Amino acid sequence: QVQLVESGGGSVQPVGSLRLSCAASGYTYSVTWMGWFRQAPGKEREGVATIYTTGIRTFYADSVKGRFTISQDNAKNTVYLQMNSLKPEDAAMYYCAAGRETPRLWAGYIAPPDFGYWGQGTQVTVSS
Repeated sequence: QVQLVESGGGSVQPVGSLRLSCAASGYTYSVTWMGWFRQAPGKEREGVATIYTTGIRTFYADSVKGRFTISQDNAKNTVYLQMNSLKPEDAAMYYCAAGRETPRLWAGYIAPPDFGYWGQGTQVTVSS
């Protein structure tokens, strides 16, 4: 089992920034990919970014490219999502996820079925 705990959410004005953190514990050696997803009310959960646990590969949804950065600190078993130039449409519950290696992840798919472990989420609100 892998446990994931997100933090860092909050309320920010448009064009502001937030950094989300995801602390992993448990059998973290069993997972090789980490990801961030988000879900707004009435919408499906969508992928935001993924990172291979050595950090050599990252993927981003088109909607966040150039604004969001996923990174990790393996010494702390923590993954981060730096979010800059936030827009109202970025408002959502953000979830951290962990998954084992699959060809789809290496191909750049950012989809919930590829991740077996999930955190409880942290809320991000963007409004003036």
